[in-house]
Order: sequence, then C-alpha cells, then structure tokens
Amino acid sequence: MKQPQILQHLRNHRHELRKSEQKVAEFVLQNPQEVIHMRIVDLATEANVSEPTIVRFCRSLDQDGFQGFKLALAQQLVRQEALVPFAVDVTDDPEALGHKLINNTRDCLAQVRDAMDWEAVQRAIGKLSQARHIEFWGFGASGIVARDAQQKFFRLDVSTSAYSDPDMQHMAAATLGREDAVVAISHSGRTKSLLESGTYAQMQGASVIAICPSNTPLFELCDIPIPVEINEDNETFTPMNSRLAHLVMLDTLATGVYLQKSPEIDSTLDAVKSSLLPLKQPPRG
Repeated sequence: MKQPQILQHLRNHRHELRKSEQKVAEFVLQNPQEVIHMRIVDLATEANVSEPTIVRFCRSLDQDGFQGFKLALAQQLVRQEALVPFAVDVTDDPEALGHKLINNTRDCLAQVRDAMDWEAVQRAIGKLSQARHIEFWGFGASGIVARDAQQKFFRLDVSTSAYSDPDMQHMAAATLGREDAVVAISHSGRTKSLLESGTYAQMQGASVIAICPSNTPLFELCDIPIPVEINEDNETFTPMNSRLAHLVMLDTLATGVYLQKSPEIDSTLDAVKSSLLPLKQPPRG
C-alpha cells in the first residue's frame, strides 16, 4: 500500500478488519494528528484494545510496526497540509492568479488520484456497462457536472438523463428498476433531497453510485461509493477543484464503459460524429 493512502484505505475498508481493529481505525480516523504523537500503550488505552491488536492493525496496513505506521501517517498529514486551498491577493495579476489556480488544481487532482478506491471505480464501470438506463443527479455546480456526464454517456448506446431539480429526481426514481443505475454527484455528500431520492431509487431496485466525500451520509447510503476528497473554500468560491475532480472521474467511468462495450458501439459513435459534420463550417483552404 502506498503511504499516502492510509487514511483513505481505512475509510473505505475498515469494515474488513477485525472488530477490535475497527476500534483502532475509528480512533485514528477521528484523531490522526494526536495519534502520530502517541505511544503504542496510549493508543491501545484510547481505543480500548490490547497492544497486540495495535500491532496487528499496523500489519494489516502493510506497516512493519507502530513506529512505521506513525511515520507513514505523519507523511500523509504533511502532504495534505501542503494542499491547502490557493491564496489569492488583490495584487495578483492574471499570470500570478493563473499559476496559483493551475498549480492548485494539478496538486488536488494528484491527491484524488493517489487516494482513489480503484476497486470501486471498476465495480461502477461494470454496473454502468450493464445498465438499461442511467440517471445523473446533482445540484448547483454538481448539477452542471451531471449534465456533462449525460452528454458523455448518451453516446455509449445507453439511455441517459440528468436532473438537478429535486422533484424531477424523486419522480425519476419512481420509474427506475433493477436494470437501472443512478450516479449521484455531490461536493458535500449531505444534501437531504439527494439522499431521499437515492433511497427511493434503491427501494425501486436501482443501483446508486455516488461520487462524493467519504464519511458522509451519501457515501454510506450508496451501493458503490467513489470517494473524492477536496479541501476548498466554499464560503468564498463556488466549488472549483471538486467540480474538476468529478469531471475527471466521470471521464474515467465513461471511457471504462466504452472499453467494455467496444467494438460493438463503434458504429454508433461514428454515426454521432457524422451527424455533426453538416453543422460545422468547412476548414479554410
């Protein structure tokens, strides 16, 4: 396991640990900064487990022991602190502003890549490849991402829809069945109406795939959670990097579905491209 993935691995796979080790995982997830300064006896006391349990927990993360685990955790925390949101200033000219935005976006996307649960992505691709109909749901900036996803997926010989209205999402959920899938996109993972519609879709038998932060209600609700963790200042700016990360993740899913369906759908894609040719001006000679 790569060291930067420790916390993400615990979020996604702590249920696979023994019950005593799950106690350790929960304490580490809630108190990572404190853990790196603890002795093994301190962590055992706080998690209400034995010291051998701490050792087994560390080995489950491919660490040789408690000191190696603390070092790996500290390295991850330092890396996360380095990826704080960009700081703009009224004196920034367009070049300085552009450098800050682009560099911050690059670093955030690399963080998402390194922490991604690629097994979940593979399961999502498999589900979407077999789906009769796919719904894309989101609000605000996530609603724009949902419409972009619908535009990508409808070319892949599958029925698709995108809704950013809560009533439409809830009504659409009533029409879904076991062969259908919902992709719920959320920066917060806590939007009540999205949770309600997702629950309703599951009651109808549809599979719900979520692109959202881990440890959120939507992440816990859905059938296939795809974690996207972005730290950004939403009080000042609309979500920027989370929107881009969601777009990249949906590009990954769409490309994966294409590879699952190719070459059978190549003729459909060629027809779509050909249909656009009469709508464009020919290139100048």
